[in-house]
Amino acid sequence: MALLRQEAEPSEAGLDPEALDRLDRHVTRQVDAGRLPGFLLAVSRGGRVAHLTAYGRRDIAAGLPVEHDTLYRIYSMTKPVTSVAALILVEEGRLRLDDPVADHLPAFAGMRVYEAGSGADVTTRPLERPLLVKHLMTHTAGLTFAFYHCHPVDALYRRAGLESAVLPGSDLAGTVEAYARLPLQFEPGTQWNYSVATNVLGRVIEVVSGKALDEFVAERVFRPLGMPDAGFQVTAEQAGRLAELYGDSDGGGIEPIPGLPLSGRPRFLSGSGGMVATAYDIHRFTEMLRRRGELDGVRLLQPHTVDLMTASHLPDGVDLRAFGSRPAHDEPGNDGVGFGLGVSVVIDPSRTQAPSGLGTYGWSGVATTTFWVDPAHDVSVQFLTQLRPRRSLKLYPDLKRLVHEAITD
Repeated sequence: MALLRQEAEPSEAGLDPEALDRLDRHVTRQVDAGRLPGFLLAVSRGGRVAHLTAYGRRDIAAGLPVEHDTLYRIYSMTKPVTSVAALILVEEGRLRLDDPVADHLPAFAGMRVYEAGSGADVTTRPLERPLLVKHLMTHTAGLTFAFYHCHPVDALYRRAGLESAVLPGSDLAGTVEAYARLPLQFEPGTQWNYSVATNVLGRVIEVVSGKALDEFVAERVFRPLGMPDAGFQVTAEQAGRLAELYGDSDGGGIEPIPGLPLSGRPRFLSGSGGMVATAYDIHRFTEMLRRRGELDGVRLLQPHTVDLMTASHLPDGVDLRAFGSRPAHDEPGNDGVGFGLGVSVVIDPSRTQAPSGLGTYGWSGVATTTFWVDPAHDVSVQFLTQLRPRRSLKLYPDLKRLVHEAITD
């Protein structure tokens, strides 16, 4: 059994034990108050786990505790994994960041961009520049999500049956073709809009590699890195370790809600949000990035490729807050934060909501999971729980502040 274990005492790693206790107390209060079911928190320095806490329940009704081998739906933390898989193909010369997406997915030939109007009166025009693979990875493609409810193209996604980003009854190929039939919100590469783009990237990986996305990722990422529980489905042996998913209840607490169906191989393989993993799996992936592409003698990516992935690629060097007219973009936590190839990147620590070293990168999932790597302080962190809140917990800034306070050198 692969378990994440503490490998160093905090003081040996330049971390203040009392500050880490404050960190634990802050999050355990959220559990005791009924706002979280439970959590696992790991803080590593120089690659060694120096603080590891598991608290609360993975299944409240069954009384099952959070354990070090608990499995979590990581949702959008899938995106960095898919991006790494695509970069493997880039390094092999089978894919280029500047490839037009239509070269690999012909349905994207002749794409159009929104011009004016709404509903049946939407007008579009041809693209002035092609949609490129790098636009998918940086979320500058002009694609969107149906649930935003703030742009006429969002409404077109809903009319096309893409409310949950999946064409009902379809697979990845069919769903991505449905995206291609809809106009882009803006010219590729000119703005940032968090979107279904990583699902399109997953389909590009399938076409270029000749393998299904789950097979390619297992063969080229999970097995080489030693991530034994990570995947797109949960086996009968794993099922008892899967954390229950919760949402806000009308009474102010939390209650179980449906999650991704994981008992069999999914028809729709979402490179955007379809994976499950344990803390051990996530630590292995994070360590590979922290070590710039290598782990335990296995090199997945070259250092310069990881450097490229973890540098911001937003137009004109702006931060995410610059695109605040879209939902979830106009957040204080987006000040001073750019976006790379599948991860957010701190580009101005003086403007961030929580203390962060320059170049800190990572990403989060909708079920309140997150990871980040702070190269300036050689610190990496993961926080895992299973709550899809209707309102923001404002937890991530507190986590970053309290971790930062624990750094003593």
